[in-house]
This record gives sequence, structure tokens and C-alpha cells, in this order.
Amino acid sequence: MTGADVAAGPAHRLTDPAGELARLAAWQSPLRAQFPILAGPPGPAYLDSAATAQKPQAVLDAVGIYLTTANANSGRGSYPWANTTTALVEGARDRVKAFLGDPDPDRSRVHFTSGTSEGLRTVARDWLPALLRDGDEIFVPYEDHEANLAPWLEARDLLARQGVRIRVRALPYQASSGDYDARLLAELAGPRTRFVAATHVHHVYGADMNVHRLREAVGPDAVICLDAAQSVGHQQVSLAGLDVDFLAFSGHKALALPGTGAVWARGARGPAFRPGGWEGTPNTAGVAGLVAALDWLEEAGPDRIARWTTALTALLTDALSRMPAAYEVLGCRTSLAAGSEVQRRGSIVTFRHRGISAQDLGFVLYSRGFMVRSDGHCQAGRSVRETSVRVSVHVYNTLEEMEGLVDTLADLQ
Repeated sequence: MTGADVAAGPAHRLTDPAGELARLAAWQSPLRAQFPILAGPPGPAYLDSAATAQKPQAVLDAVGIYLTTANANSGRGSYPWANTTTALVEGARDRVKAFLGDPDPDRSRVHFTSGTSEGLRTVARDWLPALLRDGDEIFVPYEDHEANLAPWLEARDLLARQGVRIRVRALPYQASSGDYDARLLAELAGPRTRFVAATHVHHVYGADMNVHRLREAVGPDAVICLDAAQSVGHQQVSLAGLDVDFLAFSGHKALALPGTGAVWARGARGPAFRPGGWEGTPNTAGVAGLVAALDWLEEAGPDRIARWTTALTALLTDALSRMPAAYEVLGCRTSLAAGSEVQRRGSIVTFRHRGISAQDLGFVLYSRGFMVRSDGHCQAGRSVRETSVRVSVHVYNTLEEMEGLVDTLADLQ
């Protein structure tokens, strides 16, 4: 991947992460103070935001106010509390569209789910079978999160039981960068290519996968479904610049409550998106929290959040690149150079110690005051033996936390 391949802003081509953090410090400090779990005396640094993010007071307040003033069912009553709840849920659909920069909100649909995993499975179970015919093919990512692989294989098996045989092909990756290989995909795709599943930001490597290049590779008619679990809430996401047809994200990774997420459907290609079965009662309290989280993120500025977290992880990757005998950083090697012309990591850095197992390193880091994830990270196509340590940050993490982590890792060389 060359510099020309990446539409990178200052946060991506970052040569002075410490300077970037200094420039943003006055903006970040009052934001961190809005997270009650981080208030009070310093405790262990929470470095697992790719798994779930902490919640600002505004989200907690919104949920509490809803539950104590208007808690009712949505779309199932005509009294004031029920009307308020119905308006909340319907308004939240518009809020999601606005936050994502939906260029055609009158045509698109938003369906609330428990998170990205359920959202992708909803597309696979309730929508994809109606698109496909015997002999069609789909491309799916075999090296991304298991949640963005298993549903498509399940859809293949479901269709096979109905006598419809489809071909599932592996979305190709660039060996040098870990990015999707759009050039090779263009060679592999053909007139029977009907669907592509992709990931916006990789949950292990922290790389923006440059999915804007996929449309040209597969042509104007194929449907593209995007797992945005690690991008929504972490950086600016604009559907106007992503020619995709579905986008699924998790509220709990975007400062909202667990058990809340959404699927956005463009509605321009294939059959209309209508989740099957009786939808039942939505997570109304979770929806109230999601709206508050999106409002909070928009006011804070997703672009500045991305600049802050990219600078934090750049400090870490710069330090680890100076300790090659002890640590292996996973993902694109070129991006580790401070003067690199390719993109920096986003809010995620994953690595291994060459002499200490990932599980043991995770225990050691917690004993030193750092909460990280140390396992296989639900990555598809990987043996459970291939474990690693993942550090993931959000706007509430600080320069002091990252410097402390770097010093600790240096001590463990």
C-alpha cells in the first residue's frame, strides 16, 4: 500500500504524536472528567475500549431520566408515556442516519439490534437469501471478526438446504499492508458476484481497511455490507463517502449501553430490507442512551477523537518498534515508522512478547495497573494458540497512561 492509496489526514500521517496530544490536551481533559467510572483517585488504566467503551454522565443521565419519567412500550399504546417512547424510538432512527451522514435518509431504513453481531446476522438471515440465486457468489472476510464470517456461512448452508448453491469466496488481503486487495478483488469478481461483506476498521490490527475502494472493484450492482463496530464512535463515519448498502454497529462500543446497536440499510440495491418475524419490544432504555451517546460524540467531535486516539497508539507503536527483539506488533509493518506515508493505527494496537505468553503478559500488565485484552480477539481463521495482547483506547485515555504502559513494556524486555 502506497501513500497514494490512502486518503489520509493529519491523524493518519502523524510524525509528532506527543505534539498532537499537547495541542489537544485542553480539549480532552474536560471530556475525560465526564466519565464517572474514571473519576476519583487514579486506578488501573482501562485499555480495552475495542471490547466495550465507558459511558459519559450524559448517557447515564439520559437512561435514568427516561426510565423515571416515560418508561413504556414503543408503538403499543396511546397514552403519553407510550407516545413519548414511540417518538423516542422513531426519532432515534433519524438520529442514527444524521450521525452517519446518510445522503438519502428518505429511502434508507434503520433497524435496532443488540449489536453488530445480531445486525450482521439479521442481514444474513432475513435479507441475503432473497437476493441470491443458484450459482451466485459472495465474498466474505476470513481474517476479520468471527461475527463478520459466521452469518454468511450460515446463510450459505440455509440456502443449500433449499437447493440453492452459492459460492463463498475469501475477500483477498494485501500481504504487505493487511488491507483488502481491491485490485485482486476486481480480477476475481464477475457477473455472478452479488454480495461483499467487509470491515471498516480491523478489530485486531487497528487499520482502516479503505473500503471506499471496494465499489470500483466489484461494480455498481453488488451489495456491500460493512461491519463498523470499531469505527462508529471512534472516528468520523460518512455514508456519503462510503458506497455501501448495509452498515452495522454496536452502541456499547460507541459510549452507549450494552445490548444496543443498529443496522442501516441504503435501500437502493436488491429487495427492501425488512427484518423477519415479529420484532417485539425494542431496548427502549438502550435507545435513549444511544441517542445521548451520539449527541455527546458529535459535540466532542469524532474527527478530534480520532486524532487523539491515533496519537496515543502512535506513541505505543513508535515505542514498540524500538524494541523489536522483545515485541512483535501485528498488522502492517510499514505503518510503524514515524515518518510513514501510509496510515497509522487507529485506536487499536495488538502485539506479542517474544518470550512471555499473551495470557501471562496480560496478568503482568494488570498487576502494573493496565487493563488490556489478551486472547484470540474472536478473529476468524485463527487458532486459539495464536493469542496476543490488544491495547485499545478512547477519548478518555491519557498521555500519562500510555507513557506508563510504554515504560512498563520497556521494563519487560
